Amino acid sequence: TSPEYGFDVNTAAVIRTIHEQSPDIRVGVSKTDGQIGAGDQGLMFGYACRQTDELMPLPIMLAHKLAMRLSEVRKNKELPYLGPDGKTQVTVEYRDGKPVRLDYVVIAASHTQEAVSPDGRFTSDEAKRQIIERVVGPVAGNWIDENTKITINGTGKFVVSGPQGDTGLTGRKIIVDTYGGWAVHGGGAFSGKDPTKVDRSAGYMARYIAKNIVGAGLADECLVQLGYCIGLVDPVSVMVNTYGTGKLPDESFSPLVRQVFPLSPKGMIDHLKLREPVYLQTATYGHFGRPEFAWERLDATDELLAKAKQF
Repeated sequence: TSPEYGFDVNTAAVIRTIHEQSPDIRVGVSKTDGQIGAGDQGLMFGYACRQTDELMPLPIMLAHKLAMRLSEVRKNKELPYLGPDGKTQVTVEYRDGKPVRLDYVVIAASHTQEAVSPDGRFTSDEAKRQIIERVVGPVAGNWIDENTKITINGTGKFVVSGPQGDTGLTGRKIIVDTYGGWAVHGGGAFSGKDPTKVDRSAGYMARYIAKNIVGAGLADECLVQLGYCIGLVDPVSVMVNTYGTGKLPDESFSPLVRQVFPLSPKGMIDHLKLREPVYLQTATYGHFGRPEFAWERLDATDELLAKAKQF
Protein backbone atom coordinates (compact mmCIF):
# COMPACT_ATOMS: atom_id res chain seq x y z
CA THR A 1 0.00 0.00 0.00
CA SER A 2 0.97 3.65 -0.32
CA PRO A 3 3.11 5.12 2.49
CA GLU A 4 0.43 7.80 2.97
CA TYR A 5 -1.75 5.18 4.67
CA GLY A 6 0.83 4.47 7.36
CA PHE A 7 1.15 0.80 6.52
CA ASP A 8 3.81 -0.06 3.93
CA VAL A 9 6.98 -2.04 3.39
CA ASN A 10 9.22 0.85 4.44
CA THR A 11 7.79 0.96 7.97
CA ALA A 12 7.42 -2.79 8.58
CA ALA A 13 9.93 -5.26 9.96
CA VAL A 14 9.93 -9.01 10.48
CA ILE A 15 11.47 -10.30 13.70
CA ARG A 16 12.70 -13.88 13.51
CA THR A 17 13.11 -15.52 16.90
CA ILE A 18 12.04 -19.07 16.09
CA HIS A 19 13.32 -22.01 18.14
CA GLU A 20 12.35 -25.62 18.70
CA GLN A 21 9.33 -26.58 20.75
CA SER A 22 10.04 -27.75 24.28
CA PRO A 23 10.70 -31.52 24.40
CA ASP A 24 8.36 -31.65 27.42
CA ILE A 25 5.53 -30.60 25.11
CA ARG A 26 6.68 -32.46 22.02
CA VAL A 27 6.70 -35.82 23.80
CA GLY A 28 2.96 -35.48 24.36
CA VAL A 29 2.12 -34.23 20.88
CA SER A 30 4.08 -36.71 18.74
CA LYS A 31 2.92 -40.29 19.38
CA THR A 32 4.77 -43.41 18.22
CA ASP A 33 1.60 -44.84 16.65
CA GLY A 34 1.19 -41.88 14.31
CA GLN A 35 -1.43 -40.22 16.44
CA ILE A 36 -1.11 -36.67 17.74
CA GLY A 37 -1.76 -35.69 21.32
CA ALA A 38 -3.45 -32.39 22.05
CA GLY A 39 -0.89 -29.59 22.04
CA ASP A 40 -2.49 -27.91 25.03
CA GLN A 41 -5.38 -28.12 27.45
CA GLY A 42 -8.49 -26.03 27.02
CA LEU A 43 -12.15 -25.70 26.11
CA MET A 44 -13.29 -24.93 22.56
CA PHE A 45 -16.78 -23.94 21.50
CA GLY A 46 -18.61 -24.04 18.18
CA TYR A 47 -21.99 -22.56 17.37
CA ALA A 48 -24.63 -22.49 14.65
CA CYS A 49 -28.15 -21.11 14.33
CA ARG A 50 -30.76 -20.32 11.68
CA GLN A 51 -30.47 -16.53 11.67
CA THR A 52 -28.65 -16.48 8.30
CA ASP A 53 -28.06 -18.74 5.30
CA GLU A 54 -24.55 -19.30 6.64
CA LEU A 55 -26.09 -20.63 9.89
CA MET A 56 -24.40 -17.83 11.79
CA PRO A 57 -25.64 -15.02 14.05
CA LEU A 58 -26.87 -12.09 11.95
CA PRO A 59 -24.82 -9.30 13.61
CA ILE A 60 -21.40 -10.82 12.93
CA MET A 61 -22.33 -11.74 9.35
CA LEU A 62 -23.52 -8.19 8.64
CA ALA A 63 -20.34 -6.77 10.17
CA HIS A 64 -18.14 -9.06 8.05
CA LYS A 65 -20.06 -8.30 4.87
CA LEU A 66 -19.80 -4.57 5.52
CA ALA A 67 -16.04 -4.97 5.96
CA MET A 68 -15.80 -6.99 2.75
CA ARG A 69 -17.75 -4.37 0.85
CA LEU A 70 -15.65 -1.55 2.33
CA SER A 71 -12.55 -3.31 1.04
CA GLU A 72 -14.17 -4.03 -2.33
CA VAL A 73 -15.06 -0.39 -3.10
CA ARG A 74 -11.51 0.61 -2.18
CA LYS A 75 -9.82 -2.00 -4.35
CA ASN A 76 -12.06 -1.48 -7.39
CA LYS A 77 -11.62 2.31 -7.12
CA GLU A 78 -15.32 3.05 -6.61
CA LEU A 79 -14.21 5.08 -3.59
CA PRO A 80 -10.53 5.68 -4.42
CA TYR A 81 -9.89 7.89 -1.39
CA LEU A 82 -10.39 5.00 1.06
CA GLY A 83 -7.39 3.46 2.81
CA PRO A 84 -6.90 -0.15 3.96
CA ASP A 85 -7.47 0.55 7.66
CA GLY A 86 -11.11 0.07 8.60
CA LYS A 87 -13.56 -1.84 10.73
CA THR A 88 -17.29 -2.28 11.23
CA GLN A 89 -19.80 -2.88 14.00
CA VAL A 90 -23.56 -3.35 14.05
CA THR A 91 -26.33 -3.41 16.63
CA VAL A 92 -29.31 -5.58 15.70
CA GLU A 93 -32.67 -5.41 17.47
CA TYR A 94 -34.32 -8.73 18.35
CA ARG A 95 -37.89 -9.54 19.29
CA ASP A 96 -38.78 -12.94 20.70
CA GLY A 97 -35.32 -14.15 19.74
CA LYS A 98 -35.63 -13.12 16.08
CA PRO A 99 -33.71 -10.28 14.38
CA VAL A 100 -36.11 -7.58 13.18
CA ARG A 101 -34.07 -4.48 12.31
CA LEU A 102 -30.67 -2.85 12.27
CA ASP A 103 -30.47 -0.27 15.04
CA TYR A 104 -26.92 1.08 14.72
CA VAL A 105 -24.05 0.85 12.24
CA VAL A 106 -20.54 2.01 13.14
CA ILE A 107 -17.87 2.22 10.44
CA ALA A 108 -14.27 3.37 10.76
CA ALA A 109 -12.85 3.97 7.28
CA SER A 110 -9.42 5.49 6.75
CA HIS A 111 -9.09 7.93 3.87
CA THR A 112 -6.86 10.48 2.18
CA GLN A 113 -7.11 14.26 2.46
CA GLU A 114 -9.40 14.13 -0.56
CA ALA A 115 -12.26 13.02 1.71
CA VAL A 116 -11.73 15.67 4.41
CA SER A 117 -14.25 18.47 4.93
CA PRO A 118 -13.29 22.05 3.93
CA ASP A 119 -12.57 23.02 7.54
CA GLY A 120 -10.15 20.08 7.85
CA ARG A 121 -11.87 18.60 10.89
CA PHE A 122 -14.16 15.88 9.58
CA THR A 123 -14.68 13.23 6.96
CA SER A 124 -16.68 15.13 4.36
CA ASP A 125 -20.44 14.80 4.13
CA GLU A 126 -20.06 13.65 0.53
CA ALA A 127 -17.66 10.86 1.49
CA LYS A 128 -20.02 9.73 4.25
CA ARG A 129 -22.94 9.79 1.83
CA GLN A 130 -21.00 7.65 -0.65
CA ILE A 131 -20.00 5.13 2.02
CA ILE A 132 -23.61 4.81 3.16
CA GLU A 133 -24.85 4.51 -0.42
CA ARG A 134 -22.22 2.11 -1.75
CA VAL A 135 -21.27 0.09 1.33
CA VAL A 136 -24.05 0.10 3.91
CA GLY A 137 -27.01 0.11 1.54
CA PRO A 138 -26.06 -2.87 -0.65
CA VAL A 139 -25.17 -5.03 2.36
CA ALA A 140 -27.72 -4.10 5.00
CA GLY A 141 -30.48 -2.24 3.19
CA ASN A 142 -33.14 -4.83 3.99
CA TRP A 143 -32.54 -4.36 7.73
CA ILE A 144 -32.45 -0.55 7.77
CA ASP A 145 -35.43 1.61 8.68
CA GLU A 146 -35.99 5.33 9.34
CA ASN A 147 -34.70 4.93 12.90
CA THR A 148 -31.42 3.22 12.02
CA LYS A 149 -28.43 5.28 13.12
CA ILE A 150 -25.14 5.30 11.19
CA THR A 151 -21.84 6.74 12.43
CA ILE A 152 -18.84 6.97 10.13
CA ASN A 153 -15.51 7.95 11.69
CA GLY A 154 -16.85 8.97 15.07
CA THR A 155 -13.80 11.06 16.05
CA GLY A 156 -14.22 13.28 12.99
CA LYS A 157 -11.79 12.08 10.33
CA PHE A 158 -9.44 9.12 9.81
CA VAL A 159 -6.40 10.28 7.82
CA VAL A 160 -3.55 9.10 10.06
CA SER A 161 -4.09 5.35 10.03
CA GLY A 162 -2.43 1.98 10.23
CA PRO A 163 0.35 1.27 12.76
CA GLN A 164 1.48 4.90 12.53
CA GLY A 165 -1.88 6.05 13.85
CA ASP A 166 -2.44 3.56 16.66
CA THR A 167 -0.93 0.44 18.17
CA GLY A 168 -4.01 -1.34 16.87
CA LEU A 169 -3.96 -5.12 17.03
CA THR A 170 -2.40 -5.53 20.46
CA GLY A 171 -4.05 -8.93 20.83
CA ARG A 172 -5.59 -11.55 18.56
CA LYS A 173 -9.23 -10.64 18.08
CA ILE A 174 -10.97 -13.82 19.16
CA ILE A 175 -14.53 -12.46 19.14
CA VAL A 176 -14.59 -10.94 15.66
CA ASP A 177 -12.87 -14.12 14.43
CA THR A 178 -15.73 -16.26 15.78
CA TYR A 179 -19.33 -15.29 16.56
CA GLY A 180 -19.22 -11.61 17.48
CA GLY A 181 -19.90 -12.30 21.13
CA TRP A 182 -23.14 -14.16 20.43
CA ALA A 183 -21.86 -17.57 21.54
CA VAL A 184 -19.60 -18.80 24.32
CA HIS A 185 -15.84 -18.56 23.75
CA GLY A 186 -13.21 -20.70 25.47
CA GLY A 187 -10.56 -17.96 25.36
CA GLY A 188 -8.06 -19.47 22.94
CA ALA A 189 -7.09 -17.61 19.77
CA PHE A 190 -6.74 -19.27 16.36
CA SER A 191 -4.07 -17.20 14.65
CA GLY A 192 -0.41 -17.95 15.16
CA LYS A 193 -1.03 -21.62 15.94
CA ASP A 194 -0.54 -24.77 13.92
CA PRO A 195 -3.43 -27.27 13.97
CA THR A 196 -1.87 -29.52 16.62
CA LYS A 197 -2.99 -26.77 18.96
CA VAL A 198 -6.59 -27.66 19.71
CA ASP A 199 -7.48 -23.99 20.16
CA ARG A 200 -7.47 -23.96 16.38
CA SER A 201 -8.34 -27.47 15.20
CA ALA A 202 -11.00 -28.17 17.83
CA GLY A 203 -12.43 -24.68 17.46
CA TYR A 204 -12.98 -25.40 13.78
CA MET A 205 -14.29 -28.89 14.46
CA ALA A 206 -16.76 -27.60 17.05
CA ARG A 207 -18.17 -25.16 14.49
CA TYR A 208 -18.32 -27.96 11.89
CA ILE A 209 -20.25 -30.20 14.29
CA ALA A 210 -22.69 -27.48 15.34
CA LYS A 211 -23.33 -26.43 11.74
CA ASN A 212 -24.04 -29.99 10.63
CA ILE A 213 -26.40 -30.60 13.55
CA VAL A 214 -28.38 -27.50 12.58
CA GLY A 215 -28.03 -28.25 8.87
CA ALA A 216 -29.43 -31.74 9.43
CA GLY A 217 -32.52 -30.28 11.07
CA LEU A 218 -31.67 -31.86 14.42
CA ALA A 219 -31.74 -28.44 16.10
CA ASP A 220 -32.40 -24.79 15.27
CA GLU A 221 -29.59 -23.59 17.50
CA CYS A 222 -26.56 -25.52 18.72
CA LEU A 223 -23.53 -24.93 20.92
CA VAL A 224 -20.80 -27.60 20.97
CA GLN A 225 -18.07 -27.69 23.60
CA LEU A 226 -14.95 -29.85 23.30
CA GLY A 227 -12.45 -30.17 26.14
CA TYR A 228 -8.86 -31.43 25.82
CA CYS A 229 -5.89 -32.29 28.02
CA ILE A 230 -2.34 -31.80 26.74
CA GLY A 231 -0.84 -35.04 25.49
CA LEU A 232 -4.13 -36.96 25.29
CA VAL A 233 -5.56 -38.04 21.95
CA ASP A 234 -9.27 -38.04 22.77
CA PRO A 235 -11.29 -35.15 24.21
CA VAL A 236 -11.95 -35.24 27.93
CA SER A 237 -15.41 -33.74 27.43
CA VAL A 238 -18.03 -33.35 24.71
CA MET A 239 -21.08 -31.24 25.49
CA VAL A 240 -23.96 -30.14 23.24
CA ASN A 241 -26.58 -27.52 24.11
CA THR A 242 -29.48 -27.02 21.71
CA TYR A 243 -31.30 -24.46 23.87
CA GLY A 244 -34.48 -26.52 23.83
CA THR A 245 -34.60 -26.74 20.02
CA GLY A 246 -33.11 -30.23 19.62
CA LYS A 247 -34.93 -33.18 18.13
CA LEU A 248 -33.01 -35.33 20.63
CA PRO A 249 -32.31 -34.76 24.33
CA ASP A 250 -29.08 -32.79 24.69
CA GLU A 251 -27.44 -35.67 26.57
CA SER A 252 -27.95 -37.90 23.50
CA PHE A 253 -25.98 -35.59 21.25
CA SER A 254 -22.66 -36.19 23.01
CA PRO A 255 -22.39 -39.92 22.15
CA LEU A 256 -23.78 -39.17 18.69
CA VAL A 257 -21.04 -36.60 18.09
CA ARG A 258 -18.36 -39.04 19.26
CA GLN A 259 -19.67 -41.64 16.80
CA VAL A 260 -19.86 -39.40 13.75
CA PHE A 261 -16.94 -36.97 14.02
CA PRO A 262 -13.18 -37.59 14.38
CA LEU A 263 -12.22 -35.73 17.54
CA SER A 264 -8.54 -36.60 17.94
CA PRO A 265 -6.09 -33.90 16.80
CA LYS A 266 -4.92 -36.05 13.86
CA GLY A 267 -8.51 -36.93 12.96
CA MET A 268 -9.54 -33.28 12.96
CA ILE A 269 -6.48 -32.20 10.99
CA ASP A 270 -7.05 -34.85 8.31
CA HIS A 271 -10.83 -34.45 8.08
CA LEU A 272 -10.78 -30.66 7.86
CA LYS A 273 -7.60 -30.53 5.72
CA LEU A 274 -5.84 -28.30 8.21
CA ARG A 275 -2.39 -28.92 6.75
CA GLU A 276 -3.37 -27.08 3.57
CA PRO A 277 -2.43 -23.40 3.09
CA VAL A 278 -5.80 -21.83 3.90
CA TYR A 279 -4.89 -19.63 6.82
CA LEU A 280 -4.01 -16.43 4.96
CA GLN A 281 -7.70 -16.07 4.10
CA THR A 282 -8.63 -16.13 7.79
CA ALA A 283 -6.69 -12.93 8.53
CA THR A 284 -9.77 -10.86 7.65
CA TYR A 285 -13.57 -11.28 7.68
CA GLY A 286 -13.66 -14.01 10.32
CA HIS A 287 -13.10 -17.75 10.30
CA PHE A 288 -16.73 -18.89 10.09
CA GLY A 289 -19.66 -18.47 7.73
CA ARG A 290 -17.41 -18.66 4.65
CA PRO A 291 -18.00 -21.56 2.23
CA GLU A 292 -14.38 -21.75 1.07
CA PHE A 293 -13.33 -23.42 4.32
CA ALA A 294 -13.63 -27.19 4.90
CA TRP A 295 -15.11 -26.72 8.38
CA GLU A 296 -18.10 -24.97 6.79
CA ARG A 297 -19.15 -28.02 4.74
CA LEU A 298 -22.53 -29.63 5.38
CA ASP A 299 -21.37 -33.13 4.49
CA ALA A 300 -22.10 -34.96 7.76
CA THR A 301 -25.86 -34.39 7.84
CA ASP A 302 -26.86 -37.75 6.35
CA GLU A 303 -24.71 -39.72 8.77
CA LEU A 304 -26.00 -37.69 11.70
CA LEU A 305 -29.61 -38.37 10.73
CA ALA A 306 -28.97 -42.08 10.21
CA LYS A 307 -27.19 -42.61 13.52
CA ALA A 308 -29.55 -40.33 15.45
CA LYS A 309 -32.24 -42.99 15.04
CA GLN A 310 -30.59 -45.16 17.70
CA PHE A 311 -31.01 -42.49 20.38
